[in-house]
Amino acid sequence: MEESSGIDGQFIDDVFTSAEKALTDDEKQKLEEQNKRLIPEFKARQLEAQAQKHWDLFYKRNETRFFKDRRWTTREFQELIHDYPTLPSGEGNETRKLLEVGCGVGNFVFPLMEELESLGQTNNYFYACDFSPRAVEFVRSNPKYNEDRIKAFQCDITTNTIHDNIPAESIDIISMIFVLSAISPCKFDIVIKNLHTILKPGGIVLFRDYGRYDMAQLRFKSGRKISDNFYMRQDGTRSYYFAEEELSKLFKENGFEIIINSYVHRRTLNIKEGIDVPRIFLQGKFRKL
Repeated sequence: MEESSGIDGQFIDDVFTSAEKALTDDEKQKLEEQNKRLIPEFKARQLEAQAQKHWDLFYKRNETRFFKDRRWTTREFQELIHDYPTLPSGEGNETRKLLEVGCGVGNFVFPLMEELESLGQTNNYFYACDFSPRAVEFVRSNPKYNEDRIKAFQCDITTNTIHDNIPAESIDIISMIFVLSAISPCKFDIVIKNLHTILKPGGIVLFRDYGRYDMAQLRFKSGRKISDNFYMRQDGTRSYYFAEEELSKLFKENGFEIIINSYVHRRTLNIKEGIDVPRIFLQGKFRKL
């Protein structure tokens, strides 16, 4: 998980680059150690079968306390603001439709709704879906939830169930923030195909997730690795770490053009606590052809 409420630090300016992190000898050794004991195939299948259960348990334990509100999204993704020129619709009185895939308890969608309202941009409709039924219930029980403006529903984005709630070619913007990494790599293609189907021509996907050789990847011990760059956390949830080239290829092969796709190197400092945490994310914007 990328942003728990447990570290109160200062962000140093992000560095955007297309270059993969160069590993030190110590970091190479850590990755070699991970290969000494992989998760058995039967256990990997079990994790896949119980993926929804593990995320539901995550939200049962943490409720709405774990993630901070994502108030940085319009800074990083200006397309979320109505008058941004690349939007396929949203002009005049036309309702602009946005979908958040993997909404969790609403840390992205509710702050975004507030910000757009403060800018006088009221002609938006929000869809929010999550794999966890418990997470969706937290969204629906939020005092800001109003089905005239937002619809939250449970959905497995690796299946066709998304189409039960959203018609084809009806969405202007899809956000996918730290979501694809939680899905088995063998299902990435179907996820991106589903996004392509529900987007309008010219619609965009806004993406941020874990980058290859992020600190969290290097910290995994032997016995946690499922397959290349794919790991099991202690709570049974899983995490994949993306390379820039493979993500670009994934979207290109499924009908998107690349607007931007870069590694984001970030440092979080807390001098009082002696914390200096380097992180690597992958951030992209992809337009439906």
